[in-house]
Amino acid sequence: NASDIATNEGLGGHMSGYRNVALFGVDARDKSLGKGNRTDTIIVASINETTKEVKLVSVYRDTYLNIGNDSYNKANSAYAKGGPLQAINMLNMNLDLNITDYVTVGWAGVADTIDALGGVEIDVDESEINHLNNYQVETSKSLGKSYNKVTSTGLQTLDGIQAVSYCRIRYTAGDDFKRTERQREVIQAILDKAKKANIATLNKAANTIFEEISTSMTFTEITELLTDVASYSIGETDGFPAEQYRATGDVHGASCVMSTDLTADVLSLHQFLFGDVGDYQPSSEVQSIAAKVHSDTGK
Repeated sequence: NASDIATNEGLGGHMSGYRNVALFGVDARDKSLGKGNRTDTIIVASINETTKEVKLVSVYRDTYLNIGNDSYNKANSAYAKGGPLQAINMLNMNLDLNITDYVTVGWAGVADTIDALGGVEIDVDESEINHLNNYQVETSKSLGKSYNKVTSTGLQTLDGIQAVSYCRIRYTAGDDFKRTERQREVIQAILDKAKKANIATLNKAANTIFEEISTSMTFTEITELLTDVASYSIGETDGFPAEQYRATGDVHGASCVMSTDLTADVLSLHQFLFGDVGDYQPSSEVQSIAAKVHSDTGK
């Protein structure tokens, strides 16, 4: 129910003219996309409605935050406990955002969308190729599809199974932080391919996407976005917590990512996404969450 979403109205005018959307990727082997799934991928997509530039920020799944119900845990547990509504509230509460729309996708939706577009262009390096192929075994088995081994490094067209497996790699330098970079890279590659596609291919992709996602948006909204896809461009991308505020460690026996100064981190996030934020300062809610995170983590 959209009326249950904490939209943070009145935070300041610096978010007007931007549409903020939550993108969730769930580790779903089946078609289940609702609560009960942890979100391996949590991305805030902020769209400048004038320029059509899109900025992407990955919220690290293990970030210790208020998970939308005044209990504290890893960010990815919000969706597991309360589905997209709680996950959106988690983002809005901790980051002073006004998200109302979301798109949730599982492995099948990503793979089939990429296949509908004819694959995506990805530069695979030496440290990634073996992990990519190893992940293909499980990814293809869980989706009931065959896979094609990637045999060389360099820029090449990856099919759906290969691209999903590329998104899953976390055993290279940079571990999970690097994995989120790969996920944003694949989103960029999907947009690049969609911008070159003809209307028939885009319609096919729209039908594929809509059948295999959970979203607050209507089929008409999805097709309108795809029809206008050539207008959009992805600008800078980043992760949250920002590197200068990011620490890792155990909290209550679980390995977490944490923000060492959530208030400053959120201000930095808004400056990154929206440019001139005027006299905006993070809300009292963010400041109280920051104090609790500091108290619980000692960071």
